[in-house]
Amino acid sequence: MIGSPVSGRTAGHLDEHASQLSISGDWLLDHYPQLEQQIQLKLNQGTSAIYSAEQVNVDALGELDTAGASLLLDYLGPATLARIAEHSPGLSAEKSALIQAVIEAMADRHPPEPETLSSIRRFLTDTGRQVEALARLLWLLLGFIGQILAALVWITLRPLRWRFTPFVAALQETGLNALPIVALLTFLVGAVVAFLGATVLQDFGVTIYTVDLVAFSFLREFGVLLAAILLAGRTASAFTAQIGSMKVNEELDALRTLGLDPIDLLVVPRVLAMMVSLPILSFVGMIAGMAGGALVCALALDISLAQFLAIVEQDITVRHFYVGMSKAPVFAFLIAAIGCLEGFKVSGSAQSVGTHTTSSVVQSIFTVILLDALGALFFMEMGW
Repeated sequence: MIGSPVSGRTAGHLDEHASQLSISGDWLLDHYPQLEQQIQLKLNQGTSAIYSAEQVNVDALGELDTAGASLLLDYLGPATLARIAEHSPGLSAEKSALIQAVIEAMADRHPPEPETLSSIRRFLTDTGRQVEALARLLWLLLGFIGQILAALVWITLRPLRWRFTPFVAALQETGLNALPIVALLTFLVGAVVAFLGATVLQDFGVTIYTVDLVAFSFLREFGVLLAAILLAGRTASAFTAQIGSMKVNEELDALRTLGLDPIDLLVVPRVLAMMVSLPILSFVGMIAGMAGGALVCALALDISLAQFLAIVEQDITVRHFYVGMSKAPVFAFLIAAIGCLEGFKVSGSAQSVGTHTTSSVVQSIFTVILLDALGALFFMEMGW
């Protein structure tokens, strides 16, 4: 504080003359109620932030402390007050330093006014920010994948470090518990695909090819894709919520204090369990989807189960099954990695857990669909 408050001193005052503002008197904590009332009155009149630094005269300014400087900051704004502190000859070096310190301390309360941008510049700015956020997200994901691969190699070389109990628990959660919903969903989708295919192919008199449509689509695409999307919504969110809750409760810090690596303990078992569960669920989804299609063919097209299986054996080669199953481990690895990474990104609040849980589901589903589309184009170009 510059100068000690002493009773009897004149309270600070703002005098406006035309386009000039004169700041006089003592701006001290002793006079804070009067000064605050005066500043609030000016703010209510809408006369703040209309003066430039050259229009403000501080030659009559008396004593000043942090309370008075904060009120001047509220009235004049950080930019104008900073220029006054730097260039006004009526201020002593001590008062200038005090004003600068108050401006820096209250920077969060007085963020810089955003620059007025045109619609085109605003669009380009927002686009750039989104691209930057996406690049940062990809960079973090690649780094996290590197950590997982390094941990997998380290554990593989040390069989005594394998953690079978967390692996089995994660396998039950991601595989066994998800089996009924995957089978039911793919069965219903298979029936819908067969019904729609039969409706369209009936106009051409080739409803027999409904069998090929169902088998081809589920072996190559729908079996693994539907299972992966279900796990992305069901399991990735669970991984994020579990690890995020542990971080909020500081359990991750406790693990590190005990010399345990959270990647080895929490991430690797979940990743391995997903890479085992998703191929099995994909296979179940393929069978259930074709079963739904076979049911529709039997009821609506008079194609018996034996005839359905004979057509599949004759027309559908095993490479379509291999193409579909080859996607499952990749999808499983990425879903588990994204779910665990979002869990580690949780901050110390319940709202953050919910936000990152939602983010993990969106990212996982988007990644699965994007990679499936790229994989379909690749296999098509390769003739597989």
